Amino acid sequence: MKKHIGALVFIFFCTSIAWIILGGVTATRTHEQDMKLKRVVGQLWGTIQQQPAPFVYYQTKEKKKVTTVLGSETIVETRVETTNHPINLEESDINADFYLEHRKKGLLWYSTYKVVFHGKYLVINNSERTRDIFFEYTFPTVEGVYDNFSFVIEGKKVKELEPIAGRIVKKLNFSPGQTKSIEINYESQGMDEWWYIFGGDVSHIRNFKLTMKTDFDQINFPENSISPTGKEKMDKGWELTWQYDDLISGIQIGMEMPQKVNPGPFVSKVTFFAPISLFLFLFLMFIITVLGEIKIHPMNYFFVSAAFFSFHLLLAYLADHIDIHLALIICSLVSIFLVISYMRLVAGTRFAFIKTGISQLVYLVLFSYTFFLTGYTGLAITILCILTLFVVMQLTGRIDWSKQFASDK
Repeated sequence: MKKHIGALVFIFFCTSIAWIILGGVTATRTHEQDMKLKRVVGQLWGTIQQQPAPFVYYQTKEKKKVTTVLGSETIVETRVETTNHPINLEESDINADFYLEHRKKGLLWYSTYKVVFHGKYLVINNSERTRDIFFEYTFPTVEGVYDNFSFVIEGKKVKELEPIAGRIVKKLNFSPGQTKSIEINYESQGMDEWWYIFGGDVSHIRNFKLTMKTDFDQINFPENSISPTGKEKMDKGWELTWQYDDLISGIQIGMEMPQKVNPGPFVSKVTFFAPISLFLFLFLMFIITVLGEIKIHPMNYFFVSAAFFSFHLLLAYLADHIDIHLALIICSLVSIFLVISYMRLVAGTRFAFIKTGISQLVYLVLFSYTFFLTGYTGLAITILCILTLFVVMQLTGRIDWSKQFASDK
């Protein structure tokens, strides 16, 4: 029996090395594809969008004398120094509607989306004098595409737009106490996340409302973002509201698009954890054969382990071409067929179908499916290990192991 166990350990060790190599190759291939394909998808569809709040300010100009000494000569110049003085927006009313559309490239799914943006802003001249106030709008990203873009001032659409370095700046003349409304509208597209940025530092926001509608149910807010003040479930998706009367904050508003299970990272994780599933399977099979006095040679275990490995090898390359769930079903059927058809010849039909087949279904197929349980995979594997331990302890509680090992020749 000692030689038998030693052979099993050697087979397990060699198979584990093969899985580590396969998992490493898959992870490297996925990483290389991600670096290349994410840039391609970004160029075709768009990248993460960060929509800054408009920057509103008035300017003052002051003449200053600047003295420069060049050798024995002193030069005095008069320069005009322009200073921008920020003005808080009096009111912001924003609507952003999102339409999710996942796109697959290679082993990876990318969360691309369309966004329909409408922002209405009120600007007031609180001073007692007529003043030129500048309204500076910045696009979410310079590389983006903005369809049906409109810049509307007091209900009149501005026809001549001159974006410079990703910005549009309009100078508006305000009489004392005058309020003007400015609207920004566009349709665009991006990937993974969308942000509304109040400012680069702690910002003072007054009379702010942002309404976000999604056509997806799974919502998640990125780190360092504010949770909505209101949520309402719709027939398809959510209506989320951020509303503040007087807010001071350095945290922004963000939405993280739902992620599909990425075949590449999924296959890598399943492959790296495969030695655990094989260990549990071999452990249970060893106990069953000892209890049933069934003669299984280590070479038989070698072929069974190879059939386990074939599941992950086929999955690593099949997931490139078809849906990950369909790939798992095909790989499971192939691996189970290999094991059952082989063990039928080794130990009989009943042993192959009932004991070997059911054990493989649990420790290979169901074990792999636990990786779809995001956040619960570790717990699921732990429970499976404990249940296996419980079953084996109950089955072997009356075995005299000293006699089992004493009979070893």
